[in-house]
Amino acid sequence: MTDYRNVPLDFPREFIIGSATASYQIEGAAHEDGRTPSIWDTYAHTPGRVWNGDTGDVACDHYHRLEEDLDLMASLGLEAYRFSISWSRVFPNAGNAMNPKGIDFYARLVDGLRARGISPVATLYHWDLPQELEDAGGWASRDTSYRFMEYAARTVEKLGDRVDTWTTFNEPWCTAYLGYGSGAHAPGRTNGVDALAAVHHLNLAHGLAVPEIRRAATNAPDVSVTLNFHVARGEREAAQRVEALANRAFTSPMLLGRYDDDLLEFTKSVTDWSFVRPGDLEQIQQPIDVLGVNYYSTVTVRMWDGAGEKVRNDGHKDVGGSPWPGLDDVEFLPQDGPYTDMGWNIAPDGLEDLLLSLKEQFPEQPLMITENGAAFPDVVTQDDDGQHVHDELRIDYLSRHFGAAKRAMDQGVDLRGYLVWSLMDNFEWGYGFSKRFGIVRVNYETGERLPKDSAFWVRDQIQRKNG
Repeated sequence: MTDYRNVPLDFPREFIIGSATASYQIEGAAHEDGRTPSIWDTYAHTPGRVWNGDTGDVACDHYHRLEEDLDLMASLGLEAYRFSISWSRVFPNAGNAMNPKGIDFYARLVDGLRARGISPVATLYHWDLPQELEDAGGWASRDTSYRFMEYAARTVEKLGDRVDTWTTFNEPWCTAYLGYGSGAHAPGRTNGVDALAAVHHLNLAHGLAVPEIRRAATNAPDVSVTLNFHVARGEREAAQRVEALANRAFTSPMLLGRYDDDLLEFTKSVTDWSFVRPGDLEQIQQPIDVLGVNYYSTVTVRMWDGAGEKVRNDGHKDVGGSPWPGLDDVEFLPQDGPYTDMGWNIAPDGLEDLLLSLKEQFPEQPLMITENGAAFPDVVTQDDDGQHVHDELRIDYLSRHFGAAKRAMDQGVDLRGYLVWSLMDNFEWGYGFSKRFGIVRVNYETGERLPKDSAFWVRDQIQRKNG
């Protein structure tokens, strides 16, 4: 295996390298200091939903280990840290009264980052809707969009003088299609109509929140949204349909003010899109300062001829429902390896192709890689100088994807930074604690943090860049 650790990538000094996490995956303290349940609390505590019956009740105990984790980030030289805010911690019971202890936690987090020279990148929603809002209809309900706008505005009013980047949503594809279509994510619904309604109401919530963020913030932050883009290969017609449902269902309304005709056409058997009201698309289309790009792997697709059992090897946990409403005639084929521990193919060229495609579609839109990383079955070794995790596979993965990003930049892509997923091993949603994405290992029994070799590789890239 090639040792990429000493290969200079020559990123410009202003290129930001950091890492990322999400609230339910690391915080723990699920029932402390006024926090009330989110849909992921409910989902994880439902038997059979999560591998091994794991929950985020304790997770990485980041809530209690905040200072330790901040010092850890500083020791790795991270230039930015992307975290998410738990709506249920800040506004318990989805109510109107802000929880002082909840907002104080995030204030201490932001202040601690700034004191260590780390740029705070705050995500307002990373999948953990308050359960009370789900009970009232969730993202299939239009009212949730307005409740999100209010939550965003009031949260930014409290923290908006010292957060550098505000991100409205992380991967609304997962919220809509995995949460309401396939049932693989919370809240676990399996209804294509609800999934497409959720797409629109997430888009609307983004469009409602962006002006409120700009109004409430006092330090002129960047405003962003993070999308998980599907890079579809294979038959052209099938690939275009996947890209319409997975990518353009969000980029076209957010950046162009429309839903594309092909999307409306092939989903008309599912819904008539009557939940789109006059003025919605104008509200959704808001200028953003940076578009967050999450990338892990590709998919290979073809049109299904109806003969035999349809193949759906799309990389997502299959619990019975479909995350692809309107794509009953598209097959997702197995792909060549190598693979990560998630079973996802490793394809750095897919990242380069994606960044170049986004440049072509939206030539004036700056980009940032807000998630990229890999799960592997790490092993702790006892060396002469102590315990180590020699995660050469992760280093190889990261180095090749960093290289793909640099090649895209060399071809004119305005890429502002790269945030590795994830800072630490954590609760990997429906897979529980069985998959480790972190550049820092977490001992879930003791809470001990152990930086892996990949963490030092990231540190070295930052030091090399800054000379």
